[in-house]
Amino acid sequence: MTEKIAVLGAGSWGSMLANILTENGHEVRIWSYNPDQVQELNEQHTNEKYLKGFRFSERLRADTDMKAVVQGADDVLLIVPSQVTRAVATDLNQVLTELNSKPALIHGSKGLEQHTFKRMSEVIEETIASQYCASISVISGPSQAEGVARKDPTLVTVASEDLQAARHFQQLFMNNYFRVYTNHDIIGVELGGALKNIIALAAGTLAGLGYGDNAKAALMTRGLAEISRLAVSYGANPLTFLGLSGVGDVIVTATSQDSRNWRAGYQLGQGKALETVINNMGMVIEGIATSQAAYEMAQLTGVEMPITEAIHAVLNGEETVAVAIQKLMTREGRAEIG
Repeated sequence: MTEKIAVLGAGSWGSMLANILTENGHEVRIWSYNPDQVQELNEQHTNEKYLKGFRFSERLRADTDMKAVVQGADDVLLIVPSQVTRAVATDLNQVLTELNSKPALIHGSKGLEQHTFKRMSEVIEETIASQYCASISVISGPSQAEGVARKDPTLVTVASEDLQAARHFQQLFMNNYFRVYTNHDIIGVELGGALKNIIALAAGTLAGLGYGDNAKAALMTRGLAEISRLAVSYGANPLTFLGLSGVGDVIVTATSQDSRNWRAGYQLGQGKALETVINNMGMVIEGIATSQAAYEMAQLTGVEMPITEAIHAVLNGEETVAVAIQKLMTREGRAEIG
């Protein structure tokens, strides 16, 4: 059945998911605050800043008017950088109030709100009135937008406390190159999607320094161990981290040059200043804000996160990369498990 779907956010992942939904036969409208980007999507059917060389479906329509995009929508996909999610959700709440509308809601943002450490579903729940938001789902997993654009076989998960809602979105997104699973562990899926960006930053840094596969494997393995420790302390299911939102997401973001977090880390490893790296990227690097939030969460909970602590120290100018690596390698020996 064809649905009307509003997508709020026209970055690489938001615009790619909008295109998938359009290709699946749905009527999709995408919102962006940038009028030049809207014009480009509507007239050239491209989004060159975020996905170079990719041509979007001509049936996908964009608008700067959020109310026009949301009006009549059966579903809303909110997919903006984590640090502006609260502001955009506030605007969405106003729109839903004016329209007296209650679409099914899903988000695809991978990050944590600074200072509050809240997951994006928590931010949305706090911001959108309950009468307009019965349940919240999240779509996450190992899915670089560039790979989806090439129609690489891609697997993701939709998590929700409401299994019926998760199954609804599963059916909307599924096609012959984009496979969707469901999961009821929204805490684990959201934290996995956010915290893996820290590991991707670290992996890029190692690559920028010229380290090879041994270092990469060590980082990914121990990085996954520490982010799962933190997530479990907040109520996540440890088995989630053996799945798409755990090991899957770590693999793709810690090895792919399409990952903006990996690319940012690579520049740091080459000795570039953080401010220069941010300016060079021109897009939000979620791992930077997330590393600060995760560091503070670990301090509060007492969970040991040495890799996160090392990245935090480097990003804050407290240690050089070389010193941080030396400290990690010369920590006191201990058992791997238990």
